[in-house]
Amino acid sequence: MSIKVNIPLFLQPVTGGVKVAEVSGSTVGECLKHLVEQFPLIEKELFDVNGKLPGYYDIYVNGESTYPEELAKPVKDGDELHMLVMIDGG
Repeated sequence: MSIKVNIPLFLQPVTGGVKVAEVSGSTVGECLKHLVEQFPLIEKELFDVNGKLPGYYDIYVNGESTYPEELAKPVKDGDELHMLVMIDGG
């Protein structure tokens, strides 16, 4: 199974400049775990100390938000993941 993960620009320094990574998994969480196996430095950027996504991340599968399932959201071969960071302020 091959899933594409589009790496946001601000995370590319921890992936050595890789913009799109190929991963495998049957859920978003498994795919992100595989991404961490490829790029260990990305773990502290993606997950909090409890192994959960921080609230400011929103993950999309083929353009659709994974909320409320988030890491448990199923994926299938050929899907694409996008990671967005919600910015707050004013």
